[in-house]
Amino acid sequence: MPLELYLDLMSQPCRSVYIFAKKNNIPFDFKQTSLMMGDHHGEEFKKINMVKKVPAMRDGEFCLSESIAMMMYMVEKFKTPDHWYPADLQKRARVNEYLSWQHMETRTHGSKIFYINIMIPKIMGKDIPQDKRDDAIEDLNGTLKMMEEKFLGDKPFIAGDQISLADLVAIVEIYQPLAAGMDVFEGRPKLKAWKDRVRQAVGPELFDEAHKGVMGAMEMVKGMDGSKLEAIKPKIQKMYF
Repeated sequence: MPLELYLDLMSQPCRSVYIFAKKNNIPFDFKQTSLMMGDHHGEEFKKINMVKKVPAMRDGEFCLSESIAMMMYMVEKFKTPDHWYPADLQKRARVNEYLSWQHMETRTHGSKIFYINIMIPKIMGKDIPQDKRDDAIEDLNGTLKMMEEKFLGDKPFIAGDQISLADLVAIVEIYQPLAAGMDVFEGRPKLKAWKDRVRQAVGPELFDEAHKGVMGAMEMVKGMDGSKLEAIKPKIQKMYF
Protein backbone atom coordinates (compact mmCIF):
# COMPACT_ATOMS: atom_id res chain seq x y z
CA MET A 1 0.00 0.00 0.00
CA PRO A 2 1.49 3.39 -0.96
CA LEU A 3 1.97 6.18 1.51
CA GLU A 4 -0.52 9.02 1.51
CA LEU A 5 1.25 12.38 1.40
CA TYR A 6 -0.83 15.48 2.06
CA LEU A 7 1.02 18.29 0.33
CA ASP A 8 0.87 21.79 -1.06
CA LEU A 9 3.99 22.48 -3.12
CA MET A 10 3.81 26.18 -2.27
CA SER A 11 5.12 25.01 1.11
CA GLN A 12 8.86 24.49 1.49
CA PRO A 13 8.66 21.38 3.72
CA CYS A 14 6.11 19.85 1.35
CA ARG A 15 8.52 20.30 -1.54
CA SER A 16 11.33 18.57 0.34
CA VAL A 17 9.09 15.58 1.14
CA TYR A 18 7.79 15.43 -2.43
CA ILE A 19 11.25 15.61 -4.01
CA PHE A 20 12.66 13.02 -1.61
CA ALA A 21 9.85 10.54 -2.23
CA LYS A 22 9.91 10.99 -6.02
CA LYS A 23 13.69 10.83 -6.27
CA ASN A 24 13.79 7.60 -4.30
CA ASN A 25 10.89 5.98 -6.17
CA ILE A 26 8.85 5.70 -3.00
CA PRO A 27 5.25 4.82 -3.85
CA PHE A 28 2.79 7.44 -2.63
CA ASP A 29 -0.57 8.98 -3.32
CA PHE A 30 -0.39 12.76 -3.66
CA LYS A 31 -3.19 14.29 -1.61
CA GLN A 32 -3.40 17.93 -2.71
CA THR A 33 -4.07 20.05 0.37
CA SER A 34 -4.42 23.73 -0.49
CA LEU A 35 -3.19 26.13 2.16
CA MET A 36 -4.82 29.06 0.36
CA MET A 37 -8.18 27.31 0.39
CA GLY A 38 -7.80 26.31 4.02
CA ASP A 39 -7.96 22.57 3.36
CA HIS A 40 -5.68 21.97 6.35
CA HIS A 41 -8.35 23.32 8.71
CA GLY A 42 -10.97 20.81 7.62
CA GLU A 43 -12.28 18.12 9.95
CA GLU A 44 -11.15 15.31 7.66
CA PHE A 45 -7.60 16.64 7.56
CA LYS A 46 -7.58 17.01 11.34
CA LYS A 47 -7.96 13.23 11.54
CA ILE A 48 -4.66 12.94 9.68
CA ASN A 49 -2.84 15.74 11.49
CA MET A 50 -4.45 17.47 14.46
CA VAL A 51 -1.74 20.16 14.24
CA LYS A 52 -3.49 21.27 11.02
CA LYS A 53 -0.32 21.76 9.04
CA VAL A 54 1.18 20.29 5.90
CA PRO A 55 2.94 18.13 5.07
CA ALA A 56 1.22 15.17 6.68
CA MET A 57 1.68 11.47 6.02
CA ARG A 58 -0.42 8.37 6.50
CA ASP A 59 0.98 4.86 6.23
CA GLY A 60 -1.93 2.54 6.82
CA GLU A 61 -3.23 3.47 10.27
CA PHE A 62 -0.01 5.32 11.16
CA CYS A 63 -0.08 9.12 10.77
CA LEU A 64 2.91 11.44 11.01
CA SER A 65 3.49 15.19 10.91
CA GLU A 66 6.72 17.20 10.45
CA SER A 67 8.61 16.95 7.17
CA ILE A 68 11.97 15.92 8.62
CA ALA A 69 10.37 13.13 10.65
CA MET A 70 8.61 11.94 7.49
CA MET A 71 11.80 11.81 5.45
CA MET A 72 13.65 9.98 8.22
CA TYR A 73 10.76 7.51 8.34
CA MET A 74 11.11 6.94 4.59
CA VAL A 75 14.88 6.52 4.95
CA GLU A 76 14.32 3.67 7.40
CA LYS A 77 11.28 2.04 5.80
CA PHE A 78 12.47 2.14 2.20
CA LYS A 79 16.22 1.76 2.83
CA THR A 80 17.14 4.76 0.69
CA PRO A 81 20.77 5.30 -0.38
CA ASP A 82 23.08 6.02 2.53
CA HIS A 83 24.09 9.50 1.39
CA TRP A 84 20.68 10.92 2.27
CA TYR A 85 21.15 10.23 5.98
CA PRO A 86 24.64 8.75 6.36
CA ALA A 87 25.44 5.90 8.71
CA ASP A 88 28.86 7.49 9.28
CA LEU A 89 28.67 9.14 12.70
CA GLN A 90 30.25 12.46 11.80
CA LYS A 91 28.51 12.86 8.45
CA ARG A 92 25.17 12.15 10.09
CA ALA A 93 26.05 14.67 12.79
CA ARG A 94 26.60 17.31 10.09
CA VAL A 95 23.16 16.58 8.66
CA ASN A 96 21.58 16.74 12.11
CA GLU A 97 23.47 19.94 12.91
CA TYR A 98 22.01 21.74 9.90
CA LEU A 99 18.52 20.33 10.41
CA SER A 100 18.58 21.52 14.02
CA TRP A 101 19.86 25.01 13.11
CA GLN A 102 17.70 25.78 10.11
CA HIS A 103 14.32 26.10 11.84
CA MET A 104 15.04 29.55 13.28
CA GLU A 105 17.39 30.63 10.50
CA THR A 106 16.92 29.59 6.87
CA ARG A 107 13.26 28.73 7.36
CA THR A 108 12.32 31.73 9.48
CA HIS A 109 14.16 34.40 7.52
CA GLY A 110 13.41 33.02 4.06
CA SER A 111 9.71 32.70 4.83
CA LYS A 112 9.61 36.24 6.18
CA ILE A 113 10.80 37.69 2.85
CA PHE A 114 8.12 35.69 1.04
CA TYR A 115 5.45 37.08 3.33
CA ILE A 116 6.76 40.64 3.14
CA ASN A 117 7.07 40.75 -0.65
CA ILE A 118 4.05 38.70 -1.68
CA MET A 119 1.53 37.88 1.01
CA ILE A 120 1.35 40.97 3.20
CA PRO A 121 0.63 43.49 0.41
CA LYS A 122 -2.21 41.25 -0.76
CA ILE A 123 -3.68 40.62 2.68
CA MET A 124 -3.15 44.04 4.23
CA GLY A 125 -3.36 46.21 1.13
CA LYS A 126 -0.11 47.96 2.04
CA ASP A 127 3.61 47.30 2.45
CA ILE A 128 5.31 46.90 5.81
CA PRO A 129 7.44 49.78 7.17
CA GLN A 130 10.80 50.09 5.42
CA ASP A 131 12.80 49.60 8.61
CA LYS A 132 11.19 46.21 9.19
CA ARG A 133 11.82 45.23 5.59
CA ASP A 134 15.47 46.23 5.97
CA ASP A 135 15.76 44.19 9.18
CA ALA A 136 14.30 41.13 7.46
CA ILE A 137 16.76 41.41 4.56
CA GLU A 138 19.66 41.83 6.98
CA ASP A 139 18.59 38.73 8.90
CA LEU A 140 18.38 36.65 5.72
CA ASN A 141 21.74 37.92 4.50
CA GLY A 142 23.29 36.85 7.80
CA THR A 143 21.76 33.40 7.47
CA LEU A 144 23.01 32.97 3.90
CA LYS A 145 26.50 34.07 4.96
CA MET A 146 26.48 31.42 7.69
CA MET A 147 25.24 28.88 5.18
CA GLU A 148 28.20 29.55 2.94
CA GLU A 149 30.89 29.93 5.55
CA LYS A 150 29.93 27.30 8.13
CA PHE A 151 27.67 24.72 6.58
CA LEU A 152 29.19 24.57 3.10
CA GLY A 153 32.73 25.79 3.58
CA ASP A 154 34.82 24.10 0.90
CA LYS A 155 32.55 21.05 0.58
CA PRO A 156 30.30 20.31 -2.42
CA PHE A 157 27.38 19.55 -0.09
CA ILE A 158 26.61 20.11 3.58
CA ALA A 159 27.66 16.63 4.74
CA GLY A 160 30.50 16.15 2.27
CA ASP A 161 30.71 14.92 -1.29
CA GLN A 162 27.08 13.83 -1.77
CA ILE A 163 23.65 15.32 -1.34
CA SER A 164 21.84 14.67 1.94
CA LEU A 165 18.57 15.55 3.63
CA ALA A 166 20.29 18.71 4.87
CA ASP A 167 20.84 20.01 1.33
CA LEU A 168 17.28 19.19 0.33
CA VAL A 169 15.79 20.97 3.34
CA ALA A 170 18.10 23.93 2.74
CA ILE A 171 17.39 24.44 -0.95
CA VAL A 172 13.61 24.50 -0.66
CA GLU A 173 13.84 27.19 2.01
CA ILE A 174 16.31 29.28 0.02
CA TYR A 175 13.99 29.18 -2.98
CA GLN A 176 11.20 30.85 -1.01
CA PRO A 177 12.72 34.37 -1.03
CA LEU A 178 13.93 33.76 -4.59
CA ALA A 179 10.30 33.20 -5.59
CA ALA A 180 9.46 36.48 -3.88
CA GLY A 181 11.81 38.46 -6.11
CA MET A 182 14.99 38.48 -4.00
CA ASP A 183 17.92 37.03 -5.93
CA VAL A 184 19.64 35.24 -3.07
CA PHE A 185 22.33 33.86 -5.39
CA GLU A 186 23.51 37.23 -6.73
CA GLY A 187 27.01 37.94 -5.42
CA ARG A 188 27.18 34.50 -3.79
CA PRO A 189 29.01 32.25 -6.27
CA LYS A 190 29.57 29.51 -3.68
CA LEU A 191 25.87 29.36 -2.86
CA LYS A 192 24.92 29.39 -6.55
CA ALA A 193 27.36 26.59 -7.36
CA TRP A 194 25.92 24.54 -4.49
CA LYS A 195 22.38 25.20 -5.76
CA ASP A 196 23.38 23.96 -9.22
CA ARG A 197 24.87 20.80 -7.71
CA VAL A 198 21.74 20.13 -5.68
CA ARG A 199 19.54 20.62 -8.75
CA GLN A 200 21.67 18.19 -10.74
CA ALA A 201 21.74 15.64 -7.92
CA VAL A 202 17.95 15.75 -7.60
CA GLY A 203 17.47 15.85 -11.35
CA PRO A 204 16.63 19.11 -13.14
CA GLU A 205 13.20 17.94 -14.32
CA LEU A 206 12.03 16.90 -10.83
CA PHE A 207 13.61 19.95 -9.21
CA ASP A 208 11.93 22.38 -11.60
CA GLU A 209 8.60 20.57 -11.40
CA ALA A 210 8.56 20.84 -7.60
CA HIS A 211 9.37 24.56 -7.69
CA LYS A 212 7.18 25.55 -10.65
CA GLY A 213 4.24 26.63 -8.50
CA VAL A 214 6.14 28.72 -5.99
CA MET A 215 8.19 30.40 -8.73
CA GLY A 216 4.89 31.66 -10.14
CA ALA A 217 3.63 32.81 -6.76
CA MET A 218 3.87 36.53 -7.46
CA GLU A 219 1.48 36.24 -10.42
CA MET A 220 -0.75 33.73 -8.70
CA VAL A 221 -1.31 35.94 -5.66
CA LYS A 222 -2.36 38.88 -7.84
CA GLY A 223 -5.48 37.00 -8.83
CA MET A 224 -6.19 35.62 -5.37
CA ASP A 225 -9.17 36.67 -3.27
CA GLY A 226 -7.51 38.37 -0.31
CA SER A 227 -10.65 38.06 1.78
CA LYS A 228 -9.95 34.36 2.17
CA LEU A 229 -7.00 35.29 4.37
CA GLU A 230 -8.81 37.77 6.61
CA ALA A 231 -8.34 35.47 9.61
CA ILE A 232 -4.59 36.06 9.75
CA LYS A 233 -4.76 39.87 9.48
CA PRO A 234 -4.51 40.46 13.26
CA LYS A 235 -1.41 38.29 13.50
CA ILE A 236 0.29 40.13 10.64
CA GLN A 237 -0.71 43.51 12.10
CA LYS A 238 0.91 42.58 15.41
CA MET A 239 4.10 41.19 13.86
CA TYR A 240 4.85 43.74 11.15
CA PHE A 241 3.06 47.03 11.83
